[in-house]
Amino acid sequence: MKAAQFSRFGGPEVLEIVDLPDPHPGPGQVRIAVRAAGINTTEWKLRKGLLSFGAGLPQTTGRDVAGVVDEVGEGVTDVSVGDRVFGVSDDGAGAAELALLTYRAPIPLFLGFVDAAGLPVALETATRSLDQLGVGRGIRLLINGAAGGIGSAAVQLAIARGARVIGTAGPANHDYLRLLGAEPVTYGEGMADRVRALAPDGVDAALDVAGSGVLPELIDLAGGPQNVVTLADIDGAKQHEVRFSSGFLHGHAFHALTEIAALIEAGRFWLPVERTYPLDKISDAHRVSENGHVRGRLVLVIG
Repeated sequence: MKAAQFSRFGGPEVLEIVDLPDPHPGPGQVRIAVRAAGINTTEWKLRKGLLSFGAGLPQTTGRDVAGVVDEVGEGVTDVSVGDRVFGVSDDGAGAAELALLTYRAPIPLFLGFVDAAGLPVALETATRSLDQLGVGRGIRLLINGAAGGIGSAAVQLAIARGARVIGTAGPANHDYLRLLGAEPVTYGEGMADRVRALAPDGVDAALDVAGSGVLPELIDLAGGPQNVVTLADIDGAKQHEVRFSSGFLHGHAFHALTEIAALIEAGRFWLPVERTYPLDKISDAHRVSENGHVRGRLVLVIG
């Protein structure tokens, strides 16, 4: 199979398309013919060597995938060959023609492969974070970095739970956040004052998706570090005693994959795909992701 891989750490140029042996599913796994694969921030950080999950070189890449089941492992009863599914590549090798999945769900009706491939990691991460913050009906939630993939998912999931959401973004994304149901404020100097203009008593909880050094302001607005979770600022979390959310440390929330269908079919959840790329242009997709300011998701189209 064709797959994306890097043999040294560095910029997007280290990615190459190689031939690898076809994988085959073990117990509980399915193999899919990949039709689309999402691009996540974690992937370019792994490519640059900024993160490490213990894998050596060379490394494959890609976690979010959507496609058609073409092999099933022992004990699999929830899906069959020919089913359309989306999920998370077990070995982080989703940017390929074939991928193995343990955590998967049927693609919701009326959703195509490209849109489905943008969902899994954003859904799981947003759901896990909201669970950790105890977001529910009547909660006032501030999301720092609300216009990206995870932020967009968190906005809509929080609103579906009955929360009031204030989201930070650049002015160009304010109408987009209003469309999702959030009250937008501009990030940068004076952000805390702008939030207090909307919520004079502050907020009940704050989620930091952007990691832009605003944890002290979020702590002040949310009434203490116990009410703040960050997804992007590891050093700041240690310094300010804020929870850093990690699926590897705190358990994943893959139940979100099966639960999202009801919201999508009710027209209450939408995660836009800003741009698509063929597999052999994965370097371009990584470059755009690394530069930031992406609204929604970037997706590779495969096959």
